[in-house]
Amino acid sequence: MTDSEDEGSLDDECPINEEWLEDVLGCYHRQRYATDQQLCVKVGDFTVRPGCASNESVLSDIVAVAVDYKLLLAVDRGREAEETSHALSLVVKLLPNDPFSRVFVTEAQFDLREISFYTKVVPDLEALDPDSALPIPRCYYARYAPATDVSPPESLLVLDNLKAQGYKGQPFSLGLTLPQARAALASVARLHALTLVLKMRDPDGRPLSERYPFLFAAERASESYQELVERGMPLVDDFLRRQPGMEAVARALARLRPLTKSLMTELLAPVGSMALLTHTDFWCNNLLFKGDDQAELQCAVLDWQMATYSRPTNDVALLLLSSLPTQLRRDSETDLVDTYWRTFTATAGRLGVDVEAEQGYGRRQLDADLRRSKLLAILLCIGSVEVAIGDALTEQRLLDVLTDLHQEGVMALHALPTAATLHADDPPDA
Repeated sequence: MTDSEDEGSLDDECPINEEWLEDVLGCYHRQRYATDQQLCVKVGDFTVRPGCASNESVLSDIVAVAVDYKLLLAVDRGREAEETSHALSLVVKLLPNDPFSRVFVTEAQFDLREISFYTKVVPDLEALDPDSALPIPRCYYARYAPATDVSPPESLLVLDNLKAQGYKGQPFSLGLTLPQARAALASVARLHALTLVLKMRDPDGRPLSERYPFLFAAERASESYQELVERGMPLVDDFLRRQPGMEAVARALARLRPLTKSLMTELLAPVGSMALLTHTDFWCNNLLFKGDDQAELQCAVLDWQMATYSRPTNDVALLLLSSLPTQLRRDSETDLVDTYWRTFTATAGRLGVDVEAEQGYGRRQLDADLRRSKLLAILLCIGSVEVAIGDALTEQRLLDVLTDLHQEGVMALHALPTAATLHADDPPDA
């Protein structure tokens, strides 16, 4: 799991200046107006400040920019050019300045994946459903160039700063409220449904993995996640052994440890008609909300570096297990999955796709897939366990999730997707 924007320290090598802003905004407006006529951007006041704390995002250096500018746009011959004033609040995502993080990001193509999501997937989704705004930040500009023998890699993504529009995050330690969880699942359900319709309407019948080859493939994604899980497993084991009554859970996780890479590969692998584009890092720190719990909330989904061709229930399970207070998760899981399913089927239906009739996929299949996705979700949580250990609320939430999954048999060897081939002779987990 990766964090999104907040406050921090600004890097001395930040490239943002007046000329840079005029170039970026000029490109945006030329694309927006779809014109080759003369267009001039003149920046007035602008401020640049940190967009996140230095320890909060290893995948990007994030800068917040507020800019006032004038746009001079030539019109028909014989008429004066039009000048308009604008003010924007932007988030600029750059490659990490830290050398280790930069290599990690560029080798795994996290930056390319998010840039490609905004420049290739988003225009297709917007064309599919032009009357409904997507629940993501608007992209103003993107540029990507891989490293060469003579130049370093270049990666740049300029997005709406939603916090300046009144969107707010929810502290991870508190977890989401019920209205926030509903809004989050409704947003991701809309995006999942749009990618399903997009896939079904492809004239060549291509899977999304061929249409968008930059998406994280199961094998490559599991390799990246495995490094995190191997780092997190000893921390979780040590934590559990200090908690009374958690010995059986610790043993269950110890039995899983040698299987985690093959499990993640299988659980990430797209299956059947419901192979879609998933966020795969869908937890509360990658969400922003606007509105009040007493009214209809808007939820925006950030940080698409891990966009994957996978099962949509992987996103649902990760949110449920990582980001909900225990009692809310226990009391409202069915209600929340209902919210997801209603929004998913309604969005697809509005665009002419009957999920159950045309895909042969119903709520029963969703529940079965969700159970499998919970195992992947807990492995991803273990890979990022540092965000939970050290805070009493999140530690208890982790203990409760592990206890519940163990009692449900989700972590039992005889119930694993690969159990029949890898551990046919092992006794069932206690």
